[in-house]
Amino acid sequence: MDWKRFGFIALVVIVLFSAVVMIGQVKQPPLLIVTSMLATTIAVATPLTLGALSGVYCERAGVVNIGIEGMMLSSAFFGWLGSIYMFHIFKMSAGLSIALGVFFAILTGLLMALLHAVLSITFKVDQIIGGTVINILAVGLTGFLNRQLFFGKESVFGGSVPSSPGVLPTIHIPLTEIVGPICGASASCLENLTAINRVFDQKPIAMGAVLLVFFSHFLLFNTRWGLRTRAVGEHPKAADTVGISVTKMRYANVLIGGMFAGLAGAYFTIESVPSFEPLLTNGRGFISLAAMIFGNWTPIGAWAAALVFGASQAMLINMQIFRDVIPPQWAFLQESYIVGLTPYILTMFILTGIIGRTTPPAADGVPYEK
Repeated sequence: MDWKRFGFIALVVIVLFSAVVMIGQVKQPPLLIVTSMLATTIAVATPLTLGALSGVYCERAGVVNIGIEGMMLSSAFFGWLGSIYMFHIFKMSAGLSIALGVFFAILTGLLMALLHAVLSITFKVDQIIGGTVINILAVGLTGFLNRQLFFGKESVFGGSVPSSPGVLPTIHIPLTEIVGPICGASASCLENLTAINRVFDQKPIAMGAVLLVFFSHFLLFNTRWGLRTRAVGEHPKAADTVGISVTKMRYANVLIGGMFAGLAGAYFTIESVPSFEPLLTNGRGFISLAAMIFGNWTPIGAWAAALVFGASQAMLINMQIFRDVIPPQWAFLQESYIVGLTPYILTMFILTGIIGRTTPPAADGVPYEK
């Protein structure tokens, strides 16, 4: 990813953060506002980051995957459904039920990716069509099962939605205790350190997503596996000539991408809000693809782009805290349609190529004939 793209990302993030600081500084110190924005940005960008990583793995191996949206949606539903069944039917503890819910979500993403791989790699169906099938299947299947299992007269729970075992807990990193002695008796130093500590207090999937970004970047660009993955995505015939199985590498990477999408789905119903609604993902899978493209098919670049979308949502979320001090000319930022539209408007700007062209893998979307 070139500096021009990083510069654009930095500019957008600074503008979004500055808008919140300018409005909210009459109620809270700027440092507190910035750290709150950072914490919210990282959390909100989590499903976009994982979805973008899913796309990177698939497309670096030469398989276009626009079915990330469907994989996320189905994983969100089945992960939530699994945690509820484990908790109410099998009487497991809340913690174990939630952990199994994450497992079911990842497994669902894996199975949906397997379907996409069979269609795209084995039967050589047009990969755009294959991804569209995944999306349509996920919408229909989750909507139907949601009605039948929870709102039907013959449902297991008597026609009502049962309570969820809860969500994943926040992991607290005691930065204040570790670095606090440096501040000595300075109250302002400790107060600033406490504010900064809020950025590191994230839930497991959010923290895991950041670690997976750097792990994926190392894997793809510094290991033999990554070299082979990029080889089958750039020049599969040459890779086949030197003994690399194009089919196996593509299958493996699509399945890995499916697990990432499954983890992204788990974020919606097991880490964020313990409930499910039809079309819950609300286009996040497609925004993830935009982040992947803008990040030039690299994990770190895709994460940086995901943070732009996360910052736009974080700005609008934090604006709600300062609604009583927002000037009349900024009051429109509290409107629900603005809150919902902003990430999609940014997506359109990015996809129009205002920063320059991106270069996909040469064999991306091209079925391989041995």
